[in-house]
Amino acid sequence: MKPQVQPNKIVVLSGSGVSAESGLPTFRDAKGLWNTYAWQELASPEGWRKHPEAVLAFYNERRAKAWQAQPNAAHLAIASLESAYEVVIVTQNVDALHERAGSRNVLHLHGQLAYARGTSEPEPRRYRVDGEPIAMGQLCEDGTQLRPDIVWFGEAVQHFEEAEMHVATAARVLVVGTSLTVNPAASLVRYADRSAQKVLVALDMEDVPYGFTFLQGRATDVVPALAAKWLSEARGAP
Repeated sequence: MKPQVQPNKIVVLSGSGVSAESGLPTFRDAKGLWNTYAWQELASPEGWRKHPEAVLAFYNERRAKAWQAQPNAAHLAIASLESAYEVVIVTQNVDALHERAGSRNVLHLHGQLAYARGTSEPEPRRYRVDGEPIAMGQLCEDGTQLRPDIVWFGEAVQHFEEAEMHVATAARVLVVGTSLTVNPAASLVRYADRSAQKVLVALDMEDVPYGFTFLQGRATDVVPALAAKWLSEARGAP
């Protein structure tokens, strides 16, 4: 049975472009981290097995910088939508800027820097570390070394089926800060209902998904105005 669209529901699909406007580097663009560091060494199970100290050092630095960063106008505008709508954020970002801006329902497809987890299988324990480093010798209750709770290359994304359901039942879908080139996250736009209002905000986009309105510009410029418009509509203002 086809899921029913919920008239008061907004789903936001966010990517690294939103965090970049808070000063955090992206991973894949011309100035991205993977042009400086080898992802095979720092973001894969193989890299972790070979030199866990280097992996921990890399993510400790990422975590510290993410915790020093502040939510920007786009994060705050998205959070403000909760005053009139059910809002679900499905993000590829591993920072906590959406939550720190006040958003309460955030699905992290690629994990979270603010958490560490054990390395046992199949369901390791998670621990909140916020901005603190993870050290070698820092162990889970089951005796395994703690690692970043990040989805590395070759690992399955998190919450994907739940994200599909949310996109399919949203009356409004906002895509912001992502180039829609990383799968499976990029495929989520295909689940948006034909009747949904669909908006994509980006600095540049070669191929806008069918049915989406493209608003070109910085997230911090475009999203606050869009959020204000949607809030005005929810409150019945002309």
